[in-house]
Amino acid sequence: MSEKGEVDLTGAKQNTGVWLVKVPKYLSQQWAKASGRGEVGKIRICKKGNMGKPEVTFTLNEELTVIDGIDTVAAPREHPFTMQTVGGQTLAVFTETPSDKVALEGMVVQRAECRPVVSASYMRLKKLQIKESSKPARLSKHLEKAVTNNYKPVANHANNLEYERRKKEEGKRARADKQQVLDMLFSAFEKHQYYNIKDLVDITKQPVIYLKEILRDIGIYNMKGTHKNTWELKPEYRHYQGDDKTDE
Repeated sequence: MSEKGEVDLTGAKQNTGVWLVKVPKYLSQQWAKASGRGEVGKIRICKKGNMGKPEVTFTLNEELTVIDGIDTVAAPREHPFTMQTVGGQTLAVFTETPSDKVALEGMVVQRAECRPVVSASYMRLKKLQIKESSKPARLSKHLEKAVTNNYKPVANHANNLEYERRKKEEGKRARADKQQVLDMLFSAFEKHQYYNIKDLVDITKQPVIYLKEILRDIGIYNMKGTHKNTWELKPEYRHYQGDDKTDE
């Protein structure tokens, strides 16, 4: 569609009426073969009497009845229309030009369904369609030799390896006596007021879960502010060296 969203409404001014017709899939496939080669068939409209409904039939060109690669099956030629009402809907047909301009071709004044005449030829075509649709999308194939290319399966991905390494490292960290861990923590907090959990794990060499249990007894976890995501001692345990006290 054009950037300005312009639509050619000439079709609306001409009050052009169009038919909206549903056709079988095989028929549209056969029509595609005739692209750029002229007509694909003929439509015959017959009306019986003044009050009778018109009978509409589409006849496919004989050369388009040939199904590629299959000699025993041919597409039916005769296709009567089943006429339907628009049903109070407002339907329109638009086309897009090579210049990306949208044009209104006309308003839908009649709906119909194009159906083939049931015959031996049509039944053979349906049997072929059912057979084709039942074929699996993927098939296993026996290879005579190994496939050698750059796309080899990965035994384990880098993220998984890192996770396993950290898991093993956690397992190797034996829990020290709680008082011993407390001594290490107090010693660390005498030097600095704030630590993240990673630094405390490196200092104490303790499992994260065990270390957090002890920290909850003596520390405060900052969830916002300048020192977000860090631990500090509760006021009753604070004793800092030098000027670090001014970090509060």
